This record gives sequence, C-alpha cells and structure tokens, in this order.
Amino acid sequence: MNGAQAVLESLKREGVDVVFGYPGGAVLTLYDAVYKMKFPHVLTRHEQGAVHAADGYARATGKVGVVFATSGPGATNLITGIATACTDSVPLVCITGQVANPYIGKDSFQEADIFGITTPITKHNYLVKDVTELPRVLKEAFFIARTGRPGPVVIDVAKDVFDTKFDYEYPESVYLRGYSGEYTGDAAEIDAVVEAVKQAERPLLFVGGGVIGSGMSEEVRKLAKLLGVPVTTTLLGLGAVPADSKGFLGFAGMHGSYAANMSIQQCDLLLCIGMRFSDRVTGKVSGFAPKAKVVHFELDKAEVNKNVAADYRVLGDLRWSLPLFYEKLNVTGRAFAAEYADWLQHAIDMSRERPFSYKEDGELIKPGALIRKISELSDEDTIAVTDVGQHQMWAAQFFDVYKPRHFLTSGGQGTMGYGLPAAMGAKIGKPDSKVVLFTGDGSIMMNCQEFATIADNDIDVKVVIVHNCILGMVGQWQRLFYNHHYSQSELKGKTDFVKLAEAMGLKGYRLTTKAELEAKLPSILAEKGPALIDVLIPEEEDVLPMVPGGKRLDQMVLGGSK
Repeated sequence: MNGAQAVLESLKREGVDVVFGYPGGAVLTLYDAVYKMKFPHVLTRHEQGAVHAADGYARATGKVGVVFATSGPGATNLITGIATACTDSVPLVCITGQVANPYIGKDSFQEADIFGITTPITKHNYLVKDVTELPRVLKEAFFIARTGRPGPVVIDVAKDVFDTKFDYEYPESVYLRGYSGEYTGDAAEIDAVVEAVKQAERPLLFVGGGVIGSGMSEEVRKLAKLLGVPVTTTLLGLGAVPADSKGFLGFAGMHGSYAANMSIQQCDLLLCIGMRFSDRVTGKVSGFAPKAKVVHFELDKAEVNKNVAADYRVLGDLRWSLPLFYEKLNVTGRAFAAEYADWLQHAIDMSRERPFSYKEDGELIKPGALIRKISELSDEDTIAVTDVGQHQMWAAQFFDVYKPRHFLTSGGQGTMGYGLPAAMGAKIGKPDSKVVLFTGDGSIMMNCQEFATIADNDIDVKVVIVHNCILGMVGQWQRLFYNHHYSQSELKGKTDFVKLAEAMGLKGYRLTTKAELEAKLPSILAEKGPALIDVLIPEEEDVLPMVPGGKRLDQMVLGGSK
C-alpha cells in the first residue's frame, strides 16, 4: 500500500473512529485514501475548528483525538489548538502534510517548518521523509499521546511519502529509549503523607484535571468519603466529584467560591492531586495556604515545586499512587471522618453562608439565573462546554457537574473560539449525551463558521450565547482597574446571531426577559437538532467573587446575594 493508505490502516489499528480535518494540496493523496477506504471524517470549515473539535472529542471520551491538515497555512492554523491541548494535557495526534522531499527547505509554495514551530507546544513531534518510517512513527505517536501525562503529538509528512508504495507492517510494540509511559513511584513518599494526614486537624482535598485525565475520579471520591474532609477542585477538575457531594465546595481560585478559597487559607494540610498550581488558582503565591503543609500528588516531575513549594511530594502516576494511598489510610483503622467532622461542618457552613450568587434586577435576565436554569433542565449526563470569558466563569459557578469529562473548557490557554468546535467534537464522541455550549458574543465570532459544520452534519448542540455587547472579562477588568475605559472591547455592532445561525442552517432563538426565559427555554432545549439561543444580559455585570491580581485568596471581592 502507499503511505496514505498506511496512515489510515494504522489509525484503524489504534481504534480511531473519526478524524476531523480539511484537505489541501499536500494531503490530496491522503484524502483520496479517505475516499477509497470510506474512513469516517468530519470536514470542518477551518483547520482551527478541526483541532478544537478533536480536542473536545478527546476530553469527552478519553480517547486520542485525530486531525488532518495540509501544509503551510493549513498546518499553522492548528497552532492555537495544539497549544491549548498541550497546556491542558489533552491527547491529540495531528497529521499534517509537508511539501515533497525535493522542495523542503526551499521556501516552496505552502511550505512552513511545522516541526520547528510546534516543538515548544507538543509532547513530541516528527517530520517523516521516508515512507518506511510511517508505521513506527504512528505507533509511537499514539503511545506518547495517551500515556504518562497526555498531550499532543504532531506528525508532519512529506507529500511524496503519501504517494510511495511499500510493504506495510504495523509494529506490535513500542520501544522508546528513556520513556516507558509507566510511572511507579516510591511508596515511602505515600507513607510520609499518611503520617501527615494522621497528624492533621484540618485537611483539604484539592483536585485537578489530572484526576480526570487519569480516570481516577472514582478513587478520589472513595478517598473523600474515607477521610470525611471538604473537597475543592481546579477549573479543569470540575466533575471529578459530584456537585452534590457532601463537603464539595465548588472550584477554587480567582473566581472560585468563598468557601473553597477560605478553606485553602485555613487548612493545615492541603492534599493537591493532579494539578499544576496555575496563577489563577493560587493568587499571590507567597500568601497561598499559609497555615498548611502542602502535599503534591503529581505525574510530571517538572510541575513539582515549580509554582508552589511542596512539603511532601508523591511522584508517579495517579493510577498507582491513589489506590495505594487509599489502602494505606484504610488499614490504619483510624476513624478519620469522625476526627474531621467539625472541620468538614465548618467548611459546609461557609459554603452555605456565601454561595455563588447574583442580584436580581427587574425583568433583565441575569447570567447566573440563565445558567442555573439550564443546569436544572439538564440531566446528570449533560456535557457542558464553554468558550472563554465571563460566561466561562459563570458556567463553572452555576452549572452543576456530576461526572468527569462533563465540563469541557480551555483552562491554561484561555482560548476564545474553543467552544463551538469542541462542543461539536464532544457530541460526536458522546452521541447519547446532551451537549450545551455556553459562549459569549465575543468568543462565538472566533469560529462561527463551524455552525455550518454542525448544521450540515446535524450535530445536536445547543449553543447559548451569553450576550452582553462587550468582551465581558476584558470589560470587567477595564471597569475595575482602568476607570471604565472600554478600549476596543464594546461589541455594539449590527451582527444578528439569530440570522447568522439561520443562514448556516440552524434554528435561532432570542430571549430578552425573565418571562421569556421561563416560558421558552425548556421547549427549546428539549427540541431535537442543533440550535442557537441568543440571550441578552446586562452589560455591566461582574463575575464575583474575584481575587484581584497580586492578592491572596482570602482577599476576594465578594458579590451580592440573590
């Protein structure tokens, strides 16, 4: 077979059931093989849409997302999505075309050094010039993407490699010098943490996205029940524990809950699991968890002591460390839940006294009320996807997430335009789950062309635009810190999102009052097929609580009550 056929045969052997992509000159032979082999493929309307869709598919399913793009601008259009996946540890394999071997390095038509460009934002990457290397490279790429700390892998393939015939044989195993994908650590590190737990009076579990990525959510839930301690998460950790779990405080950080942030500041042992201490989580680092011994369960050695100094580390795969940690705690015979009952109740009381809230104001639809209503109308299997900005934080605050891989958002990069294609990918990966996208009137324009993909493929995603006629988070900062100077952030233009949706083949609705929200929203969400819901909210509505830059978590600006 030729190189193009070898690529598709290799994808089959890796269990790939769909590819997202966009054709072009350097990958025409690959797309001819897609045609002949009837390989499942979703044609997006932009390469950035394809890579975000693959990302959403990967986050929702736990499988490796796969994307195709052509050389030059086709490949460079993947860059934002690759960086997004890299920061959030999402497994992708991105296969790009490159100009033919004789033309590489000669500034040929549609040539770009994708290998060089993507080196800083991938877990690994390849430039394939010899067709006989393709099977090995593909086998390695999937192994690297899905093992250890997951991440994106780029395979750049010279055009003539796709055309060249060879004797295909797919490797059964992978050997990479210095990388096994297995990370079993030192059990003595766990023993030290067990002793720290036994000495603690106010332990707090702090759960990150690594728990979801490693499939260890159930183990964390068992651990929380055994210890009987309060639990908070990062933004990417939402869903690791059910929203209605006793002692769950919501997410922590810049726009996290009062109870979560105060518990971090008051605890004496902070058990951090699969998280990287982003600046949006810690606030002022020197004032973070000042009374606590910090424990860091982490797979990637580079993350330990990078931002926050750990008093105890447990280096290794959570699939090794968490079951062993639970077992060692369990055999102590200690009644941990009884010992920590007062501390747990204190955290619960803080959560009840200062929940996420909003101020009602006449007939205007408040974003908190909108998202809480959608949450109430959703089942526990609904997947919420967000873009980036105020609506993202409101969604994290007011949408109840009960399962891992049911809250998808760009965390580390904060990528506007992520939401629409990611929601599309999530629905394709999980066709039996409802998928709701929360987006803003700024974010939605970044990849609005994917409305056509959703409509043409009848991908049932409900798109909720939280429409405040401004780049919401930019505007909030300009209000608070730049004397209301709305420099290039207002969006009071002539764009009609309902007409835009309808022009691309979707149903479009607009809601402007509380009465309309109550009367129309349930039936719109219950309809089959994709739809856009344009919801007008007040412009000057802040996301609160908020920890201003350079402040400690306990120096929050608090919001009003409902």
